[in-house]
Amino acid sequence: MASKDFISRRKTKQIMVGDVPVGGDAPISVQSMTNTETTDVDATLGQIAELEKAGVDIVRVSVPTMDAADAFKYIRSRIKTPIVADIHFDYQIALKVLEYGADCLRINPGNIGSEAKIKAIIDSAKDNDIPIRIGVNAGSLGKALLRKYKEPTAEAMIESALIQVDILDKLNFQNFKISMKASEVFMTLQACRGLASQIDQPFHLGITEAGGQRSGTVKSAVGLGSLLLEGIGDTIRVSLAADPVEEVKVGSDLLKSLGLRHRGVNLVACPSCSRQNFNVISVVNELEERLEDIVTPIDIAVIGCIVNGPGEAKAAEIGLTGASPSNLAYIEGSPDHKVSNENLVDDLEKMVRQRVAEKEALEKDIIASG
Repeated sequence: MASKDFISRRKTKQIMVGDVPVGGDAPISVQSMTNTETTDVDATLGQIAELEKAGVDIVRVSVPTMDAADAFKYIRSRIKTPIVADIHFDYQIALKVLEYGADCLRINPGNIGSEAKIKAIIDSAKDNDIPIRIGVNAGSLGKALLRKYKEPTAEAMIESALIQVDILDKLNFQNFKISMKASEVFMTLQACRGLASQIDQPFHLGITEAGGQRSGTVKSAVGLGSLLLEGIGDTIRVSLAADPVEEVKVGSDLLKSLGLRHRGVNLVACPSCSRQNFNVISVVNELEERLEDIVTPIDIAVIGCIVNGPGEAKAAEIGLTGASPSNLAYIEGSPDHKVSNENLVDDLEKMVRQRVAEKEALEKDIIASG
């Protein structure tokens, strides 16, 4: 069954981050953030290129200084992917990146300073039709809220968010999305659920400082998956202490597992056991690496034996069932030909790429015919 049979998306306003719609009925987008020094332009551009190759929709870049703002100007001119400029404290840096063409500004209005400084940023954002992301983080709540609540809590995060929203409301600015992030899963869930019932702006989801690649992936899958299943969330970032490319891969796989994203290869594979007729793990690892460049949606099943193999293969566009003396390849649910262990990966890759080429040609014909 499709995700629409299980997930009812929260109704929100829609904003545009560059050419990527966020909120409303737009697909949920995947974000990541560069971890290079922004002033190292070549390194930052190189990392963004890797993120683009992995399928990122929106990239965030930290801009802590005026030198970084100047570097941002050049970076912005060299790439097509929408860029969010991450700004804290210094409103002049915010004004500069707005001038330089940021596609979105990530700020916390509460740490910018006086109302005049906030108004200057909002006026510029209005003039340039650039949205803002309000970022509320449990680890950086204001002193007044910490005195009131004694410690970071979901309630404190919600109050912080509503204070920021009120500032933008008074300035008649509605072109914004909001994020509510904590490193603790339940606090994030409670904060997002509580705020979602009070406003209709798009939500950016994340479990902040989630951890290393394995532990952070698990924590993010639990937290983000729970909210997405409830229909909350319009764009996501999986925050990992790892290569940012891994954030994009995990985020994309998370959305695919919920039927919320249809891009690239969706691979069903068995964990393998003594019944396997070929080394499933090595075949799957090599196949995933070879097919990373594919963006056209395609379902593949690689099963090591005949217990579950035929059923999974029949449900996929391209399938492989382990058998003796030869494995059996399926195309569109029907047995097609036998494959020896020596040629498994080459044969599967050829089948997949041929099927992708057919789908792309068909799509072009449909577009051409109007």
